[in-house]
Amino acid sequence: MQFSFHDSCGNDNLTINDDVYKYLIKARRHKVDDEIYFRNLKDDYIYLYKVDSISRKDAFLSLISKEEKIIKNKTNLHIGWCLVDPKTVEKYIASLNELGVDKITFIFCEYSQNNFKINIEKLNRILINSSSQCGRSNIIKLETSDSLSDFVQKNEDVYFLDFSDTNIEDKKSDIKTLVLGCEGGFSEDERFTFNKDNIVGFDSSLILRSETAITAAASKILI
Repeated sequence: MQFSFHDSCGNDNLTINDDVYKYLIKARRHKVDDEIYFRNLKDDYIYLYKVDSISRKDAFLSLISKEEKIIKNKTNLHIGWCLVDPKTVEKYIASLNELGVDKITFIFCEYSQNNFKINIEKLNRILINSSSQCGRSNIIKLETSDSLSDFVQKNEDVYFLDFSDTNIEDKKSDIKTLVLGCEGGFSEDERFTFNKDNIVGFDSSLILRSETAITAAASKILI
């Protein structure tokens, strides 16, 4: 872990309990006078605390110092991900966070199953753990959109990942917002929303799953 997360870090005194206590005190065996780094993932500071005392269920820490330390990608990538099985999202979103994706909007598309529902709170917990491990000073921002047409209206210069002779790597410096389809891709009606000049693809004849495509696209654009 590069740091531990606590929503209240920044205060002069900090109390840790529950899962944070179990991890730092029980698993990592931190003791009195140990120094531990924390972030709240709301500002750009990393905070250093010292363990003052430990009880059976919680521990009390005091602030030693804080330092502004921004660790994130220079390129901001906003992905519109047509909604797939939430279990798939939960499995891959940590990798997207490590790659440095800035924002994901989950779009309810025509081929998305109606019973799919995104648990933003659960995804945020996964992202917090991911940033704690990779050192990122924030997490992916998460939103939802009711339709592809609604998403396109609210965002400028949207690119679409689909079958195309234009390789995504040739446009990587231009792509700030990229939409990817769910299983089955885009419907014919949804393709009418495309700007034909903003369709990009991969140099591959293979059909990729949505989660493979989103990871590959983010990798090609961001690193």
